[in-house]
Amino acid sequence: MPTYDYKCLACDVRFERFQGITAPALTECPDCGGEVKRLIGAGAGLIFKGSGFYTTDYRSEGYKESAKKDKDSSSGKAESKSEKKEKKTENGSSSGTSKSKAAD
Repeated sequence: MPTYDYKCLACDVRFERFQGITAPALTECPDCGGEVKRLIGAGAGLIFKGSGFYTTDYRSEGYKESAKKDKDSSSGKAESKSEKKEKKTENGSSSGTSKSKAAD
């Protein structure tokens, strides 16, 4: 339920009331009984809690688990690719040394 700000037109008193959205606006000042006007309020402030403010911070547990599985499977593929690169460089360096020996 929101908090509404009011101002008395007779005595200039400002006050707040915690009311439901569908509740009718107040018409009478609690101090003097004069007419009141509802003011435009700034509304509630945003409260940021947690480690970050991204939409991914609040994902469901199912989404997090599937993302972790995808990450694990892709990291396994990345390791096999790096192993292949190492093998290629080893093969290339050994053939390069045999050529240099033949040139000597």
